[in-house]
Amino acid sequence: MSPRKLLVVGAHSADFVWRSGGTIGVTVENGGSATVLSLSYGERGESGDLWRGKPEQTVENVKRIRHEMAEEAASHVGADFRCLDLGDYPLLITDEAMNELVRIILEEKPDVILTHTAVDPFNPDHPVAYTMVQRARLLASGAGVSSAFQSITPPDWYSFEPHQPELSEFYPNTFIDITPVMDKKIKAMNVMSAQSYLVNYYTELASRRGNHARRISGKKEIKFAEAHQRLMPWVVNEL
Repeated sequence: MSPRKLLVVGAHSADFVWRSGGTIGVTVENGGSATVLSLSYGERGESGDLWRGKPEQTVENVKRIRHEMAEEAASHVGADFRCLDLGDYPLLITDEAMNELVRIILEEKPDVILTHTAVDPFNPDHPVAYTMVQRARLLASGAGVSSAFQSITPPDWYSFEPHQPELSEFYPNTFIDITPVMDKKIKAMNVMSAQSYLVNYYTELASRRGNHARRISGKKEIKFAEAHQRLMPWVVNEL
């Protein structure tokens, strides 16, 4: 298989680290490339440690810190980072923002797009991000006719694992062996000090998903994995 180009779209600037940091690292290790696109910095709802006990803190300073953290975390797994800075809690999608996401997808021409689930009862922004990505992917790959609109080959499309998969209609049907890059994922997670409480949770989750991947595949060398849900059918020449 030729090297893959991955576009990871998160509602907030740290979402990619917890849910797909290993998948990004594996893609890059295998000769591919990855871009992380954050719709917001999560400055309101995802940055508690940057606000706590700091009455002089400002939104703009939190954004600056979150940008620096995300850039550093992305560099640990070999990805580029960019943010549309649309605001969070609530994340509001304007026509201008939608057009910008379509433009980025057309520019990047990813083989794979990875984003949130359509349902997340504990986060108001994640389903909004899913809907935005769903529409932008369709507009970039299937809207209109080729003589009138630029379009790309439809990218494969996956949801990464939400924090509460049992309540988010998440059905893991794709497991990525991230054992070779788990050290890079841990380094990336440790950068996100505004949400340091999540590091142990997602380290343990990677171990648990590694157990599932071993049982499914019989590959005893797998120690850590990330789970995703493929959202489009496969089209193959043979089984």
